[in-house]
Amino acid sequence: MKRILINSIVCAILSSCLGCTVAAQVSDTNITEEEIGEHLAFLTSSKTKGRYPGTAGNRRVVKYIRTEFEHYGLKNFHGDYLQQFKAKLRRADEGKSAKEVKTWNVVGYIEGNDNHYKKEYVVIGAHYDHLGHGGPSSKKPESDEIHPGADDNASGVSALLEIAEKLARNRYMLDRSVIFVAFGAEEQGLLGSKYFVENLPVAKERVKLMINMDMIGRLNAEKQIYMGGAGTFPGGVELMTELGIQMGLNPVVHAGEVGGSDHVSFYKEGISAIGLHTGGHPEYHRPEDTMDLINISGEKTIAEYIYKVLLRVVNENYDLTFIPQD
Repeated sequence: MKRILINSIVCAILSSCLGCTVAAQVSDTNITEEEIGEHLAFLTSSKTKGRYPGTAGNRRVVKYIRTEFEHYGLKNFHGDYLQQFKAKLRRADEGKSAKEVKTWNVVGYIEGNDNHYKKEYVVIGAHYDHLGHGGPSSKKPESDEIHPGADDNASGVSALLEIAEKLARNRYMLDRSVIFVAFGAEEQGLLGSKYFVENLPVAKERVKLMINMDMIGRLNAEKQIYMGGAGTFPGGVELMTELGIQMGLNPVVHAGEVGGSDHVSFYKEGISAIGLHTGGHPEYHRPEDTMDLINISGEKTIAEYIYKVLLRVVNENYDLTFIPQD
């Protein structure tokens, strides 16, 4: 009788532990406000000093993103997550030669499961760099304050990381493969995305769509999420509208108006591309673009929305062909 009792207790403990493990695994698959907040806190911290290319703060961010990609189990191309390139920094005096610094794109991917369609790729990206202490692109050029760039674009990177983690946990749902890219030197003229497109790790004709997140941290009371380029792939306008409404968002969808962020580099090379943002604000490119102004709950909703979009377009039944816009 004692042995039976002991065995029952052991089984109960094991069952409880197993339940905790399963619960933890389920929790790990979620996009959470807590983790978005943790990413934002690091990206906007005094240690990263505005994430300016060529600085120690910029390198800290590159290492952080690389470590996260590796932790999620993303694969890398050619044995490394880092794609190094040289960036010429903008100057207020265009007559002087620009300083050239070393920086990186951080690249990882999740392979699809269909023997045919896993050779096709959807790219999702966000730029991680910002203005450091200001410089010629600052809207407050007289200031030497750190520009933390919480919305621009710590918001996009934190969402990118959360989506990568969730998709990696659910990789069995993918037919096509997904490439995640954190772009460097966007603020210097889309340099990271230009370099990536010119040095793709896969054949260009296999890249079927690019989704870009740049300034998605200020979802307003009307829950408006803006996007351009939805008409560059079949059914894009309808898809983005339908899934946005399902998520309780108010999607403002443009077929054309591809915009001015990293997705433009893809569109110019004949690759379908869509960019998402939550609109401009007075703190844009100023030291006041701080984490306390981020709508973390709203960003979580947007990240879940983009995750659902990804699941739809990676399906083998979704036709992905390039549609040029006027």
